[in-house]
Amino acid sequence: MDVQPDAGGRLRITGACTVESVAAGSRQIRRLLGHSPHAELTVDLSGITRLDTVGAVWLRRLPSLASEAGCGLHLAAAPASVQALIDSVGAGPGPAVDAAGKEMGPLERLGERSLDAFQGIRDFLYLASDLTWAAGSALLRRRGVRPGDSVRQAAVVGADGLPIVAVILFLVGGVSTLQAAAQLRRFGANVLVADLLSIGITRELGPLMTAIVIAGRSGSAFAAEIASMKFNEEIDALRTMALDPLRLVAVPKMWAMLLTLPLLTIAADFVGLLGGTVTGVLSLDISLAAFAGRVQSALLLKDVLTGLVKSLSFAWIITVVSVYRGLQAGGGAAGVGAATTSSVVSSIFAIIVLDLTWGLVFYL
Repeated sequence: MDVQPDAGGRLRITGACTVESVAAGSRQIRRLLGHSPHAELTVDLSGITRLDTVGAVWLRRLPSLASEAGCGLHLAAAPASVQALIDSVGAGPGPAVDAAGKEMGPLERLGERSLDAFQGIRDFLYLASDLTWAAGSALLRRRGVRPGDSVRQAAVVGADGLPIVAVILFLVGGVSTLQAAAQLRRFGANVLVADLLSIGITRELGPLMTAIVIAGRSGSAFAAEIASMKFNEEIDALRTMALDPLRLVAVPKMWAMLLTLPLLTIAADFVGLLGGTVTGVLSLDISLAAFAGRVQSALLLKDVLTGLVKSLSFAWIITVVSVYRGLQAGGGAAGVGAATTSSVVSSIFAIIVLDLTWGLVFYL
Protein backbone atom coordinates (compact mmCIF):
# COMPACT_ATOMS: atom_id res chain seq x y z
CA MET A 1 0.00 0.00 0.00
CA ASP A 2 1.23 3.47 -0.88
CA VAL A 3 -0.08 6.85 0.33
CA GLN A 4 0.77 9.88 -1.81
CA PRO A 5 -0.42 13.51 -1.55
CA ASP A 6 -2.24 15.06 -4.50
CA ALA A 7 -2.92 18.69 -5.23
CA GLY A 8 -5.67 20.48 -3.34
CA GLY A 9 -5.43 18.66 -0.02
CA ARG A 10 -6.06 15.12 -1.26
CA LEU A 11 -4.33 11.90 -0.26
CA ARG A 12 -4.41 8.97 -2.66
CA ILE A 13 -4.17 5.41 -1.32
CA THR A 14 -3.15 2.78 -3.85
CA GLY A 15 -2.42 -0.91 -3.69
CA ALA A 16 -3.52 -3.55 -1.19
CA CYS A 17 -4.93 -2.24 2.09
CA THR A 18 -4.60 -5.36 4.23
CA VAL A 19 -3.36 -6.51 7.61
CA GLU A 20 0.20 -6.70 6.27
CA SER A 21 0.28 -3.10 5.03
CA VAL A 22 -1.71 -1.00 7.53
CA ALA A 23 1.26 -0.50 9.87
CA ALA A 24 3.37 1.04 7.10
CA GLY A 25 0.34 3.00 5.92
CA SER A 26 -0.14 4.47 9.39
CA ARG A 27 3.44 5.71 9.44
CA GLN A 28 2.99 7.31 6.02
CA ILE A 29 -0.30 8.94 7.03
CA ARG A 30 1.18 10.40 10.23
CA ARG A 31 4.17 11.78 8.35
CA LEU A 32 1.98 13.38 5.68
CA LEU A 33 -0.43 14.83 8.25
CA GLY A 34 2.44 16.36 10.15
CA HIS A 35 3.73 18.19 7.06
CA SER A 36 0.39 19.00 5.42
CA PRO A 37 -0.46 22.73 5.12
CA HIS A 38 -4.18 21.92 4.73
CA ALA A 39 -6.62 21.84 7.63
CA GLU A 40 -9.06 19.61 5.72
CA LEU A 41 -7.97 16.55 3.75
CA THR A 42 -9.78 14.13 1.46
CA VAL A 43 -8.63 10.53 1.03
CA ASP A 44 -9.07 9.10 -2.48
CA LEU A 45 -9.74 5.35 -2.22
CA SER A 46 -10.22 4.65 -5.93
CA GLY A 47 -6.72 3.15 -6.24
CA ILE A 48 -7.24 0.38 -3.66
CA THR A 49 -6.86 -3.01 -5.35
CA ARG A 50 -7.47 -5.31 -2.36
CA LEU A 51 -9.09 -4.78 1.05
CA ASP A 52 -9.64 -7.02 4.04
CA THR A 53 -11.47 -6.47 7.33
CA VAL A 54 -8.43 -5.06 9.14
CA GLY A 55 -7.83 -2.62 6.31
CA ALA A 56 -11.48 -1.55 6.35
CA VAL A 57 -11.32 -0.89 10.11
CA TRP A 58 -8.09 1.05 9.59
CA LEU A 59 -9.75 3.22 6.94
CA ARG A 60 -12.67 3.90 9.27
CA ARG A 61 -10.20 5.00 11.95
CA LEU A 62 -8.37 7.46 9.71
CA PRO A 63 -10.59 10.48 10.64
CA SER A 64 -9.83 10.04 14.34
CA LEU A 65 -6.15 9.57 13.49
CA ALA A 66 -6.20 12.87 11.61
CA SER A 67 -8.03 14.62 14.45
CA GLU A 68 -5.13 13.75 16.77
CA ALA A 69 -2.88 15.68 14.38
CA GLY A 70 -5.29 18.65 14.31
CA CYS A 71 -6.63 17.98 10.81
CA GLY A 72 -10.01 17.11 9.41
CA LEU A 73 -10.23 14.11 7.09
CA HIS A 74 -12.96 12.27 5.22
CA LEU A 75 -13.02 9.32 2.85
CA ALA A 76 -14.17 9.65 -0.75
CA ALA A 77 -14.14 8.01 -4.18
CA ALA A 78 -14.21 4.39 -3.01
CA PRO A 79 -15.21 1.60 -5.42
CA ALA A 80 -18.53 -0.07 -4.64
CA SER A 81 -16.96 -3.28 -3.30
CA VAL A 82 -14.51 -1.35 -1.12
CA GLN A 83 -17.22 0.96 0.23
CA ALA A 84 -19.47 -1.99 1.04
CA LEU A 85 -16.79 -3.59 3.22
CA ILE A 86 -15.97 -0.26 4.90
CA ASP A 87 -19.65 0.28 5.74
CA SER A 88 -19.98 -3.23 7.15
CA VAL A 89 -17.33 -2.75 9.86
CA GLY A 90 -17.23 -0.38 12.81
CA ALA A 91 -14.56 2.10 13.59
CA GLY A 92 -13.93 0.51 16.99
CA PRO A 93 -14.06 2.26 20.38
CA GLY A 94 -13.12 5.87 20.62
CA PRO A 95 -14.54 9.35 21.20
CA ALA A 96 -17.58 10.55 19.31
CA VAL A 97 -16.52 12.19 16.06
CA ASP A 98 -18.41 14.12 13.42
CA ALA A 99 -18.22 13.70 9.65
CA ALA A 100 -14.94 15.62 9.47
CA GLY A 101 -13.31 13.40 12.12
CA LYS A 102 -13.25 15.99 14.91
CA GLU A 103 -14.34 15.09 18.40
CA MET A 104 -17.87 16.32 19.06
CA GLY A 105 -18.32 18.96 21.72
CA PRO A 106 -21.25 19.41 24.10
CA LEU A 107 -23.27 21.51 21.66
CA GLU A 108 -22.76 18.98 18.85
CA ARG A 109 -23.83 16.11 21.11
CA LEU A 110 -26.85 18.11 22.25
CA GLY A 111 -27.76 18.77 18.64
CA GLU A 112 -27.39 15.10 17.74
CA ARG A 113 -29.61 14.02 20.63
CA SER A 114 -32.17 16.68 19.73
CA LEU A 115 -32.20 15.41 16.16
CA ASP A 116 -32.68 11.84 17.40
CA ALA A 117 -35.57 12.99 19.61
CA PHE A 118 -37.17 14.83 16.70
CA GLN A 119 -36.85 11.76 14.48
CA GLY A 120 -38.39 9.61 17.23
CA ILE A 121 -41.37 11.96 17.53
CA ARG A 122 -41.76 11.96 13.76
CA ASP A 123 -41.71 8.15 13.61
CA PHE A 124 -44.22 7.97 16.48
CA LEU A 125 -46.63 10.32 14.70
CA TYR A 126 -46.28 8.35 11.47
CA LEU A 127 -47.10 5.12 13.29
CA ALA A 128 -50.00 6.71 15.17
CA SER A 129 -51.57 7.95 11.94
CA ASP A 130 -50.99 4.65 10.13
CA LEU A 131 -52.42 2.57 12.98
CA THR A 132 -55.43 4.85 13.43
CA TRP A 133 -56.17 4.73 9.70
CA ALA A 134 -55.75 0.95 9.62
CA ALA A 135 -58.09 0.52 12.59
CA GLY A 136 -60.72 2.75 10.99
CA SER A 137 -60.50 1.12 7.57
CA ALA A 138 -60.76 -2.34 9.15
CA LEU A 139 -64.41 -1.58 9.95
CA LEU A 140 -65.20 -1.41 6.23
CA ARG A 141 -62.60 -3.80 4.80
CA ARG A 142 -61.80 -6.86 6.89
CA ARG A 143 -59.09 -8.20 4.62
CA GLY A 144 -55.86 -8.77 6.51
CA VAL A 145 -57.58 -8.99 9.93
CA ARG A 146 -58.16 -12.42 11.43
CA PRO A 147 -61.82 -13.04 12.37
CA GLY A 148 -62.43 -13.12 16.11
CA ASP A 149 -58.98 -11.82 17.01
CA SER A 150 -60.35 -8.58 18.47
CA VAL A 151 -62.79 -10.54 20.64
CA ARG A 152 -60.02 -12.74 21.97
CA GLN A 153 -57.86 -9.72 22.71
CA ALA A 154 -60.80 -7.98 24.40
CA ALA A 155 -61.32 -10.97 26.68
CA VAL A 156 -57.68 -10.85 27.73
CA VAL A 157 -57.67 -7.10 28.28
CA GLY A 158 -61.14 -6.72 29.80
CA ALA A 159 -62.29 -9.89 31.54
CA ASP A 160 -58.87 -10.87 32.84
CA GLY A 161 -58.08 -7.32 33.92
CA LEU A 162 -61.36 -6.64 35.73
CA PRO A 163 -60.41 -8.21 39.11
CA ILE A 164 -57.26 -6.16 39.62
CA VAL A 165 -59.01 -2.98 38.46
CA ALA A 166 -61.91 -3.62 40.85
CA VAL A 167 -59.66 -4.24 43.85
CA ILE A 168 -57.54 -1.15 43.21
CA LEU A 169 -60.52 1.17 42.65
CA PHE A 170 -62.32 -0.14 45.75
CA LEU A 171 -59.27 0.76 47.82
CA VAL A 172 -58.81 4.09 46.03
CA GLY A 173 -62.44 4.99 46.71
CA GLY A 174 -61.99 4.21 50.40
CA VAL A 175 -58.78 6.23 50.66
CA SER A 176 -60.38 9.19 48.86
CA THR A 177 -63.25 9.20 51.33
CA LEU A 178 -60.92 9.13 54.32
CA GLN A 179 -58.77 11.96 52.95
CA ALA A 180 -61.78 14.15 52.18
CA ALA A 181 -63.41 13.43 55.53
CA ALA A 182 -60.25 14.40 57.42
CA GLN A 183 -60.54 17.94 56.03
CA LEU A 184 -64.32 18.43 55.90
CA ARG A 185 -64.86 17.13 59.44
CA ARG A 186 -63.28 20.33 60.77
CA PHE A 187 -66.11 22.36 59.27
CA GLY A 188 -68.93 19.96 60.09
CA ALA A 189 -69.47 19.23 56.40
CA ASN A 190 -69.14 15.46 56.48
CA VAL A 191 -72.01 15.01 54.07
CA LEU A 192 -70.05 16.78 51.31
CA VAL A 193 -67.64 13.85 51.26
CA ALA A 194 -70.13 12.08 48.99
CA ASP A 195 -70.02 14.96 46.50
CA LEU A 196 -66.23 14.94 46.35
CA LEU A 197 -66.22 11.17 46.01
CA SER A 198 -68.66 11.20 43.09
CA ILE A 199 -66.81 13.89 41.14
CA GLY A 200 -63.32 12.59 41.91
CA ILE A 201 -64.01 8.98 40.96
CA THR A 202 -66.01 9.55 37.78
CA ARG A 203 -64.00 12.45 36.38
CA GLU A 204 -60.45 11.60 37.40
CA LEU A 205 -59.57 8.59 39.49
CA GLY A 206 -61.77 6.05 37.71
CA PRO A 207 -60.47 6.52 34.15
CA LEU A 208 -56.95 7.48 35.25
CA MET A 209 -56.28 4.53 37.57
CA THR A 210 -57.91 2.09 35.15
CA ALA A 211 -55.71 3.31 32.30
CA ILE A 212 -52.54 3.08 34.40
CA VAL A 213 -53.35 -0.47 35.51
CA ILE A 214 -54.16 -1.59 31.95
CA ALA A 215 -51.01 0.11 30.62
CA GLY A 216 -48.90 -1.87 33.07
CA ARG A 217 -50.79 -5.12 32.50
CA SER A 218 -51.91 -5.25 28.86
CA GLY A 219 -49.82 -2.50 27.24
CA SER A 220 -46.62 -4.15 28.37
CA ALA A 221 -47.89 -7.49 27.02
CA PHE A 222 -48.57 -5.88 23.63
CA ALA A 223 -45.07 -4.42 23.48
CA ALA A 224 -43.43 -7.70 24.54
CA GLU A 225 -45.39 -9.70 21.97
CA ILE A 226 -44.53 -7.39 19.08
CA ALA A 227 -40.89 -7.11 20.20
CA SER A 228 -40.64 -10.91 20.30
CA MET A 229 -42.16 -11.13 16.82
CA LYS A 230 -39.60 -8.65 15.55
CA PHE A 231 -36.75 -10.52 17.24
CA ASN A 232 -37.92 -13.78 15.65
CA GLU A 233 -38.26 -12.01 12.28
CA GLU A 234 -41.99 -12.74 12.15
CA ILE A 235 -42.72 -9.11 11.26
CA ASP A 236 -40.42 -9.38 8.25
CA ALA A 237 -42.01 -12.69 7.30
CA LEU A 238 -45.46 -11.09 7.27
CA ARG A 239 -44.23 -8.32 4.99
CA THR A 240 -42.63 -10.94 2.73
CA MET A 241 -46.03 -12.64 2.41
CA ALA A 242 -47.60 -9.27 1.45
CA LEU A 243 -49.43 -9.01 4.80
CA ASP A 244 -49.61 -5.74 6.69
CA PRO A 245 -48.30 -6.31 10.25
CA LEU A 246 -50.32 -3.38 11.55
CA ARG A 247 -53.62 -4.79 10.28
CA LEU A 248 -52.85 -8.35 11.31
CA VAL A 249 -51.24 -7.74 14.70
CA ALA A 250 -51.93 -4.21 15.95
CA VAL A 251 -55.47 -3.44 14.73
CA PRO A 252 -57.14 -6.18 16.84
CA LYS A 253 -55.28 -4.87 19.87
CA MET A 254 -56.43 -1.34 19.13
CA TRP A 255 -60.10 -2.30 18.89
CA ALA A 256 -59.88 -4.56 21.92
CA MET A 257 -58.47 -1.69 23.95
CA LEU A 258 -61.01 0.84 22.61
CA LEU A 259 -63.91 -1.46 23.45
CA THR A 260 -62.84 -2.72 26.86
CA LEU A 261 -61.22 0.28 28.55
CA PRO A 262 -64.47 2.36 28.66
CA LEU A 263 -66.31 -0.68 30.03
CA LEU A 264 -63.61 -1.19 32.63
CA THR A 265 -63.86 2.50 33.50
CA ILE A 266 -67.62 2.19 34.14
CA ALA A 267 -67.00 -0.83 36.35
CA ALA A 268 -64.19 1.04 38.11
CA ASP A 269 -66.47 4.02 38.77
CA PHE A 270 -69.09 1.76 40.34
CA VAL A 271 -66.58 -0.13 42.49
CA GLY A 272 -64.82 3.08 43.50
CA LEU A 273 -68.08 4.66 44.60
CA LEU A 274 -68.96 1.47 46.46
CA GLY A 275 -65.63 1.47 48.27
CA GLY A 276 -66.01 5.13 49.18
CA THR A 277 -69.56 4.57 50.40
CA VAL A 278 -68.59 1.63 52.61
CA THR A 279 -65.68 3.58 54.11
CA GLY A 280 -67.81 6.69 54.60
CA VAL A 281 -70.59 4.84 56.39
CA LEU A 282 -68.13 3.04 58.65
CA SER A 283 -65.95 6.05 59.48
CA LEU A 284 -68.50 8.92 59.51
CA ASP A 285 -71.71 9.47 61.43
CA ILE A 286 -73.80 9.16 58.26
CA SER A 287 -76.35 6.47 57.50
CA LEU A 288 -76.08 4.32 54.39
CA ALA A 289 -79.27 5.78 52.93
CA ALA A 290 -78.12 9.38 53.47
CA PHE A 291 -74.66 8.79 52.02
CA ALA A 292 -75.94 6.84 49.02
CA GLY A 293 -78.62 9.46 48.36
CA ARG A 294 -76.03 12.22 48.43
CA VAL A 295 -73.82 10.28 46.01
CA GLN A 296 -76.75 9.79 43.66
CA SER A 297 -77.74 13.45 43.72
CA ALA A 298 -74.17 14.66 43.16
CA LEU A 299 -73.50 12.22 40.32
CA LEU A 300 -74.10 13.83 36.92
CA LEU A 301 -74.16 12.22 33.49
CA LYS A 302 -71.68 14.86 32.32
CA ASP A 303 -69.09 13.60 34.81
CA VAL A 304 -69.49 10.00 33.66
CA LEU A 305 -69.23 10.98 29.97
CA THR A 306 -66.12 13.03 30.72
CA GLY A 307 -64.47 9.95 32.16
CA LEU A 308 -65.51 7.83 29.17
CA VAL A 309 -64.04 10.32 26.70
CA LYS A 310 -60.79 10.24 28.65
CA SER A 311 -60.79 6.45 28.71
CA LEU A 312 -61.14 6.28 24.91
CA SER A 313 -58.14 8.57 24.44
CA PHE A 314 -56.19 6.58 27.03
CA ALA A 315 -56.97 3.34 25.18
CA TRP A 316 -55.73 4.85 21.92
CA ILE A 317 -52.47 6.18 23.35
CA ILE A 318 -51.69 2.96 25.27
CA THR A 319 -52.03 0.88 22.11
CA VAL A 320 -50.01 3.26 19.92
CA VAL A 321 -47.18 3.57 22.45
CA SER A 322 -47.06 -0.19 23.03
CA VAL A 323 -46.91 -0.98 19.30
CA TYR A 324 -44.31 1.74 18.74
CA ARG A 325 -42.05 0.49 21.53
CA GLY A 326 -42.45 -3.09 20.34
CA LEU A 327 -41.45 -2.22 16.78
CA GLN A 328 -38.51 -0.21 18.11
CA ALA A 329 -37.08 -3.18 19.98
CA GLY A 330 -33.65 -4.48 19.10
CA GLY A 331 -30.78 -6.37 20.62
CA GLY A 332 -32.32 -9.78 21.20
CA ALA A 333 -33.93 -10.88 24.46
CA ALA A 334 -32.62 -7.82 26.32
CA GLY A 335 -34.37 -5.64 23.75
CA VAL A 336 -37.70 -7.31 24.52
CA GLY A 337 -37.34 -6.44 28.20
CA ALA A 338 -36.29 -2.89 27.39
CA ALA A 339 -39.27 -2.47 25.05
CA THR A 340 -41.65 -3.71 27.75
CA THR A 341 -40.24 -1.34 30.37
CA SER A 342 -40.20 1.68 28.08
CA SER A 343 -43.76 0.90 26.97
CA VAL A 344 -45.09 1.10 30.53
CA VAL A 345 -43.14 4.25 31.38
CA SER A 346 -44.04 6.03 28.15
CA SER A 347 -47.71 5.01 28.37
CA ILE A 348 -48.10 6.31 31.92
CA PHE A 349 -46.40 9.57 30.97
CA ALA A 350 -48.67 9.95 27.92
CA ILE A 351 -51.75 9.16 30.02
CA ILE A 352 -50.90 11.91 32.51
CA VAL A 353 -50.32 14.42 29.70
CA LEU A 354 -53.62 13.49 28.05
CA ASP A 355 -55.43 13.76 31.38
CA LEU A 356 -54.06 17.26 31.87
CA THR A 357 -55.07 18.19 28.32
CA TRP A 358 -58.62 16.97 28.83
CA GLY A 359 -58.75 18.76 32.16
CA LEU A 360 -57.94 22.04 30.42
CA VAL A 361 -60.54 21.35 27.73
CA PHE A 362 -63.39 20.34 30.04
CA TYR A 363 -62.86 22.57 33.06
CA LEU A 364 -61.53 25.81 31.54
